[in-house]
Amino acid sequence: MQQKIIYTGGTGEIVEKKSRFIATVKPVRSEEEAQEFIAGLRKKYWNATHNCWAFTVGENQELQRCSDDGEPQGTAGRPMLEVLLGEKIHDAAVVVTRYFGGTLLGTGGLVRAYAKAVQAGLAASTVIEKKKGSRLTFTVDYNDIGKLQYLLGQRGIPIVEETYSQVAELTVLAEEARVSELTDAVTEATNGKARCREEKNIQFAFAGKEAVML
Repeated sequence: MQQKIIYTGGTGEIVEKKSRFIATVKPVRSEEEAQEFIAGLRKKYWNATHNCWAFTVGENQELQRCSDDGEPQGTAGRPMLEVLLGEKIHDAAVVVTRYFGGTLLGTGGLVRAYAKAVQAGLAASTVIEKKKGSRLTFTVDYNDIGKLQYLLGQRGIPIVEETYSQVAELTVLAEEARVSELTDAVTEATNGKARCREEKNIQFAFAGKEAVML
């Protein structure tokens, strides 16, 4: 199952019929942390018309909460939560602050606006996909470094750590489904001279080219 988390939160804004919708996204690990974040945004935007919110906590999105904060029932909090659920994001909270622009949007318009605002907030955040696999450290002599680097580059597997002494050690993170193929390819490319140290059951993600251990 695909799982995503917020690596760094962000703020996005949209305008619908002169109403401003400001979406603030933050990673959270508990209901208490989420409620603290929501309270902080309420204080920051104390003069807003509404501060609607949603959050989901737990690897399988076990805990789900949302609030319309005075908007017609089902037009704000639930659509916001559905965006998080639909994107398979967990351990995240979002507050959408609305400053009323003088024109009613109607039920459908509100649902679309709040969902669109959350999408803008997510676009302004760094969202990373969690992966499960192994941390592989390949030990090779200097004659085989180029072969190993080429092989990893071909497969789009970034090197996360390098150590050079009497031999070279290159460390990568590989998804479970790719471990066997990768180790076999390294063995073949180095004529069996490469040694591999494997640390299994690792959770990780990539933020751009940066490896993030979870």
